[in-house]
Order: sequence, then structure tokens, then C-alpha cells
Amino acid sequence: MGRGRVQLKRIENKISRQVTFSKRRAGLLKKAHEISVLCDAEVALIVFSTKGKLYEYSTESSMETILERYERNAYVEQQLVTNDAEPQGCWSLEYPKLKSRIEVLEKNIRNFMGGDLEPLSLRELQYLEQQIDTSLKRLRNRKERALQDQNNMLAKKLKEKERTVTEQQNQMAQNSSPLMPTFPSLTIGYFTS
Repeated sequence: MGRGRVQLKRIENKISRQVTFSKRRAGLLKKAHEISVLCDAEVALIVFSTKGKLYEYSTESSMETILERYERNAYVEQQLVTNDAEPQGCWSLEYPKLKSRIEVLEKNIRNFMGGDLEPLSLRELQYLEQQIDTSLKRLRNRKERALQDQNNMLAKKLKEKERTVTEQQNQMAQNSSPLMPTFPSLTIGYFTS
């Protein structure tokens, strides 16, 4: 016999409600993981129990990155909807977003400097390590390009100096005659006595 359709309404029995919450939460987390793997989608899932306990899931990128992306998209959509809204209203909505963004950025800076790493999960630490590696690669590439540019510039200057010296030597060689001494012309006359 198959399961019937579940009527969606609040479960009154606390124990049944908790059991259902645990089962459904596990299923929801499983589905979030499946959609992220199957569809290569970035997924962030946040669930708070009735007691306030936090359950979360995020794909390879960190929860903060996905939430920042969500806030940017939500802000753009809000700007499109409330394009004619009063400027003061927008500023009052913008302040909490900016404040939370500053807090996230300050936390990230502390993490990059090696502080506040204890509360991070293994996945967050791996993501942090990946970001640091990526930044190091970019810095190395930039430095190598700068050194290569400087090297090319110095090689060009050296060639110009060598060409100038060669031209000066050629001019000096053309101006002086080849080792033949020049003597003033003498007139020889005969004297008769």
C-alpha cells in the first residue's frame, strides 16, 4: 500500500513534529547536495529549528560567498523595482547590508591573517587555503610579468647604447685617415753661385 498525500499543516504533537523535522531536514540537505553535484549549481541552505539551532549546507564555495552573491543580486533586483523610490528610503535599506558586508570582509581579513580560524569548518579552511593559493599565483604572475617587462626594457636600452657606441666608433674611424702621417709640402729650389 502506497503512502497517501500528506496534508500540509502544523503538526501539533511536539515529538512527532521533532521527528518529522529531523527526517525532512536530512532529506532537504540530501536534495541540496544532489542538485549541487548533478547540476553543478552553487547551493546555500540555512535551516533554523524551533529551538533556534542552525543547520546549514553550502557547496564548495563558502556560505559567505554565496550570501554575498545573493545580496548583490537581490540589491540589483530591488534597484530595478524601486527605481523611482525616495533616495532616503534606499539609504536606510542599504546601511544594514553594507554593515554586514563590512563585518564579513573584516572576518575574511582576520582569517587571511591567520586569526579566528578555530570556528571554521574543514571545508571553510580548505576554501580559505584555496583562495590564498590563488592569490599567491596571481601575485607571482604579476611579479614575473613586471620583471619580464623590466628585463625587456633594459635589453632594449642596452641595444640602443651598443648601437650608439658602434656609430661613434665608425664616425671616428671615418674622420681620421689610416695611419698615414701628413707632412707639409716642401718646395725644393736650386741655388747657383
